[in-house]
Amino acid sequence: MIIESTKNEIIKRAKALASKKGRQEQGVHFIEGEKLVREAVVSGVVFEDAFIDEGHELMAAVLAGSGANVHTVKRHVMESITNTDTPQWVCATVRTPDMTPPESYPAGLIVVLDAVQDPGNLGTIIRTADAMGASGVLLGDGCADPFAPKPIRASMGSVYHIPVWRGELAPELKKLSDDGFKLICTHLDGEETLPVVSEKCAVIIGNEGNGVADEYSARCTLYRLPMYGFAESLNASVAAGIVIYELARAMRK
Repeated sequence: MIIESTKNEIIKRAKALASKKGRQEQGVHFIEGEKLVREAVVSGVVFEDAFIDEGHELMAAVLAGSGANVHTVKRHVMESITNTDTPQWVCATVRTPDMTPPESYPAGLIVVLDAVQDPGNLGTIIRTADAMGASGVLLGDGCADPFAPKPIRASMGSVYHIPVWRGELAPELKKLSDDGFKLICTHLDGEETLPVVSEKCAVIIGNEGNGVADEYSARCTLYRLPMYGFAESLNASVAAGIVIYELARAMRK
């Protein structure tokens, strides 16, 4: 059966995921485009509903095999539920992973974000953390929703590759410190020499406008990226990318 009406209850339920309230109430989020859907399949996420244009029987079979309720929809219906101007031919709703912080963090590099509010920055940082082999990303209060449409697109599927946790930073930083993690944060008052790191390191990236809150930076070794030109600062995701790269490389030595 082909869904032809935008007022279909399944379609209305998918549309509601554009809002944070809708995602929280349903416990699912929305993804669109062939690449993201395939990343979700490969990563073993739990599908709810999938929507495809007519003529894509192979993908319909793949999605059905992954547990999705597959619905063929008319083009105008697809356009009504997607968030891009020229949507591709497939989208889906998937179960949002549990973001409760672990009792004990895995060794490696943990990327901690303090009130990173821009959705694009958040998704890009998660993608960088994934590429550099980080063990996970911890989001503090004030961070954007990593499972909103824009962060998911910016992460290019990385949000499914590594753990993403959300919690209060004060107790979580204490937990990390007690477990032997070296805490580092980017800060204008920091040294320009990269701190010595071992197999357990957590780097804190601050808010786009205010940086890392004082109560968190006081627990950390402060590090400042050397700046050789005239620009006074970098975009949050660019600065985070450089720091994550430098720390990941140092840890592998």
